[in-house]
Amino acid sequence: MGLFSSINIASSGMSAQRLRGDVIADNIANASTTRTNEGGPFRRSEVILRPRVDAPFWRSPFLPQGMDNGIGQGVRVVEIQQDRHTPNRLVFDPSHPDAIQSGPRAGYVEMPNVDIVSEMVNMISAQRSYEANAAVIEGSKAMFMRAMEIGSR
Repeated sequence: MGLFSSINIASSGMSAQRLRGDVIADNIANASTTRTNEGGPFRRSEVILRPRVDAPFWRSPFLPQGMDNGIGQGVRVVEIQQDRHTPNRLVFDPSHPDAIQSGPRAGYVEMPNVDIVSEMVNMISAQRSYEANAAVIEGSKAMFMRAMEIGSR
């Protein structure tokens, strides 16, 4: 494993968590948007992350070949997708301009499927993950500096 591998892995995690935080902030900002360009209410978005899998040329000598998945390469964002599984909330407000005009749901407004409490929990999770990756970078930097001090004696 190279000198900067831990920093590269942690920085990929920081980038992914920053993007995750941006998407969560967008969800919170649009929690009451009932009309979008696509038509209908806003749909919450979620970030799909996967491990970065490159062809590893390093192999652990301690694991059998069939069990070794290679050294970690970090994380990557696969896509940002809309949550189509969670139904939209219905709120009774006949005076709202986007209220349903006829049928059994007349007077109801279809609101976004954004749950503020869940989004805040996700935001805290993204923030803590970002901080953990920043701590890895700081720890690696301190370790490298200490190694340079030892080597210069």
